[in-house]
Amino acid sequence: MEQAFRYRFYPTSEQETLLRKTIGCVRLVYNRALAARTEAWYDRLERIDYLKTSSLLTEWKKQEELQFLNEVSSVPLQQGLRNLQKAFANFWAGLAQYPNFKKKHHGGSAEFTKAAFRWKDGQIWLAKCAQALPIRWSRQLPVNCQPSTITVKLDASGRWHICLLVDNQGIKPLPVTDKSIGLDVGITSLIATSDGDKIVNPKHFKRLRSQLRQLQKSLSRKHKGSNNRYKARRKVAKIHAKITNSRSDFLHKLTTQLVRENQTIVVENLAIKNMEKNPSLAQHISDASWGELIRQLTYKCQWYGRELIKIDRWFPSSKRCATCGYVVDKMPLNIREWDCPKCDTHHDRDINASKNILAAGLAVSVCGSNIRPDNLEIKRQLSKTRKACLERSRKGKKQKPKS
Repeated sequence: MEQAFRYRFYPTSEQETLLRKTIGCVRLVYNRALAARTEAWYDRLERIDYLKTSSLLTEWKKQEELQFLNEVSSVPLQQGLRNLQKAFANFWAGLAQYPNFKKKHHGGSAEFTKAAFRWKDGQIWLAKCAQALPIRWSRQLPVNCQPSTITVKLDASGRWHICLLVDNQGIKPLPVTDKSIGLDVGITSLIATSDGDKIVNPKHFKRLRSQLRQLQKSLSRKHKGSNNRYKARRKVAKIHAKITNSRSDFLHKLTTQLVRENQTIVVENLAIKNMEKNPSLAQHISDASWGELIRQLTYKCQWYGRELIKIDRWFPSSKRCATCGYVVDKMPLNIREWDCPKCDTHHDRDINASKNILAAGLAVSVCGSNIRPDNLEIKRQLSKTRKACLERSRKGKKQKPKS
């Protein structure tokens, strides 16, 4: 199984100069290729593929004003064009928005394949780099594993990271257990489990929001292009990096614990991007990072031989009584506890939903089908809603070519 390992490294001045030049060239080639593809579509309704952009790169290298492209390795430049092709493929498939131009102050990355680096005795030499990268090995690579792809990243706060992609055959399934669990994601409680437990949402963004606000106000007062603005922007980027790292660390520990303790995990297949369009909840949903939680559960279950079941998002998990199955007509978000009109059972909204999610997931696992609302009229309404969402996502936002 493919597994990525990320490390910090602290390049020398010569290495940093070469890496910054490489990342800048990758960004330049990516933006030029994106502009060429956009202009060809708007002017001639022509779709330019990877092979055409690769030919354009050869022509750009021959131009006098772009001779500096020959000073860096050609592999990251070609990988940038492949990433652009993948971005367009996702766009035409309706899976993503139209590709955006890369910006310098966002940092950047450069991807090196086996032809552009050398791995020997636990050290890495990149193409056109005389010295090995001074990597801070916080953990060792698995035994008999060599990196197939290396990605060097520079984030907005000025930190250097290197990601090593290896084929790890040492990942073994965990011992089989008979425990199953249903998860209902939320905002106040990040998840509520069918066991009756609630994991409180740490709200990492809210914790550092006041500090971030002060630094952003200070940044807005600085003159563009000045050194003070550069320093203020770095401070803002460090706060964002701190929020991201705290959130990622918490989610990794939580998902690893869930996968180790349960054989079957059931979640809802939520349309998170559509939910983030609600202006009242968008910031809280983004801070909770439900998508990242489900993504980590997905690949960790594949690694360790666990089963992850995703039930339909339209299943009325919150409105259905987990005891008798009665479904209420409405359940506003402000109602956190309710009594079943049929069996008089008192329910906590989130705990009840997680129990219904677990029951529906086990039914899906046994029957091999998904759970849908029973009402035919509701089915028709949901079908229309899904069609409208699909058409809206396919439209996307196209960027006009640079003048």
